[in-house]
Amino acid sequence: MTIIVVKQGCQPSMPIDIVVNGEPRAAAEGQTILDLLQQLELDPSRVAVELNRHIVKQPKWSETILNAGAQLEIVQFVGGG
Repeated sequence: MTIIVVKQGCQPSMPIDIVVNGEPRAAAEGQTILDLLQQLELDPSRVAVELNRHIVKQPKWSETILNAGAQLEIVQFVGGG
């Protein structure tokens, strides 16, 4: 059994199933888009996020909670020439 601890109050939480870039993964119940990006060690200033086929603007990431079955596409910007 896996126990995921959420920052707010440190209560054990059951994982939920989500899909990120076509790959199934578990997320903590109540996890936000910003939490997920931090968990994935992605720089929030260098990505775009689509949740259930809708672009989510960066100011909303910290308040957008992921629900079971959420489908996310995360696109990372790469510089170069």
